[in-house]
Amino acid sequence: TEPNEPEQSVEVSRQEFSLAYCHAARALLDWSQVRLAAKSNLSESTIRDFESGRCILSAERIAALRKAFETAGVTFLSGGPFLATAPAGGPVAD
Repeated sequence: TEPNEPEQSVEVSRQEFSLAYCHAARALLDWSQVRLAAKSNLSESTIRDFESGRCILSAERIAALRKAFETAGVTFLSGGPFLATAPAGGPVAD
């Protein structure tokens, strides 16, 4: 990276992955909680409880969420999640 790049280009660590990032990444992909649960192999109630702040996920579950999002083209930076690629004129990778 260039020394003058803004800090938001710094990749977010697994410990910094928040419920807000999860919700924002779902919105970028237009995924429901049910779809995220299927893509991450977690239960819908786990996703719902995490996004509502009722539970804190283990490192393994955070990794599963991130893998599902990153496989679909989402990149997590300190400024928020960003969609890295999307097919021209088509939906985001499913």
